[in-house]
Amino acid sequence: MGHHVIVGVDGSPEGRAAARWGGQEAALRNVPLRLVHAVDWPVAPAIPRTGREKADRWADEALAEAAQEQRSRHPRTEITTRCLSGRPAAVLAADALDAGLLVLGSRGIGGLAGFLIGSVGLSTVIATETPVVLVRADGPDRPVPDARGGIVVGVDIHEAADHVLSFAFEEASIRGCPLRAVHGWKLPAAYEYVPFFDPENEREIGASVTGMLDDMLLPWRHKFPSVDVTTRAYMGSAGRELVREAAGADLVVVGRRTRRSPLGAHLGSVAHAVLHHCPAPAAVIAHA
Repeated sequence: MGHHVIVGVDGSPEGRAAARWGGQEAALRNVPLRLVHAVDWPVAPAIPRTGREKADRWADEALAEAAQEQRSRHPRTEITTRCLSGRPAAVLAADALDAGLLVLGSRGIGGLAGFLIGSVGLSTVIATETPVVLVRADGPDRPVPDARGGIVVGVDIHEAADHVLSFAFEEASIRGCPLRAVHGWKLPAAYEYVPFFDPENEREIGASVTGMLDDMLLPWRHKFPSVDVTTRAYMGSAGRELVREAAGADLVVVGRRTRRSPLGAHLGSVAHAVLHHCPAPAAVIAHA
């Protein structure tokens, strides 16, 4: 990613956490940081002008506060601010067209219920093909990275994953951290009708899937020889197991298809599970 990093700023704790994450990312990549606030204000004669002025002033203050904090943390990073009018998802997606990364905050609701990505975050992720990272607010619910730490990437061996793997490997290389590539698989449907299932078949299928995962990663291992890569193929729900595997990680990376179904664009079950239940920052990478 050679372009600038954009962060959506709204003055909330989640927005401030996103600004901190985006500032660190821009500094790591030595690229400019742009802080953006979208003012969703209806244009109508009945709306008092003083209300619009108050909203604009609040937006300016939120941007100035975020910019001041990031300049103190990263004095060598070029930091700019921008206040735009329009629907936040549409505005952020349009502004991110020439960006390398878009960072947004995501609100936690605690416990087993997980997290709320929110309508703005969800709509923005679907509206843009720019990589999007969603960051939780700092607090007691945020996990402390464990000994594994590093980056976790969910890989579908049956889909093109170049964009997903490129982002994950580049991120691990820049951060100098380990990368864990994981894939979830299920037994073929025909096995449900087998009266006596041989566990050896499961082991053979698992070994075959692991081999396919290793083969998919081989070009990227050669391109990024400094990245310490481990793999894991597990039988079970891909979304649930990926969330479990990513506990304590610094970042989890998942893909989403850009192809539209008759019902419109959607995230997919794995990305949906990660965004709603993984406490770590989550990167969503669009792919064909």
